[in-house]
Amino acid sequence: QVQLVESGGGLVQAGGSLRLSCAASGRTLSSYTMGWFRQAPGKEREFVSAIRWSDGITYDADSVKGRFTISRDNATNTVYLQMNSLKPEDTAVYYCAAARGPFVLFVVLNTLQYDTWGQGTQVTVSS
Repeated sequence: QVQLVESGGGLVQAGGSLRLSCAASGRTLSSYTMGWFRQAPGKEREFVSAIRWSDGITYDADSVKGRFTISRDNATNTVYLQMNSLKPEDTAVYYCAAARGPFVLFVVLNTLQYDTWGQGTQVTVSS
């Protein structure tokens, strides 16, 4: 079983940057898809970005393309989400998650396909 712990959230002004980290432990991640999701108050949890651990292939939501970058570090078993040009609408609790399914859109975009979640980290962007 994989355990995930997020960190790096905080308060930032619009246009600023933050880097979220997700430290994974418990199993090798070579067969996993790692995803970032976010949930704003009163809204459903939505997909942000995902990476296939084995080769680093990524997929991003249209709303964050060109601003957010997902990456992973094999040496430390950590997934990162670099967030630049932040907007007030990016305000949410951000969650890291792990899925064992193939790297296809049905899996990548679907919260039900992820069987392990972190506790979440708050990101607040002020205008």
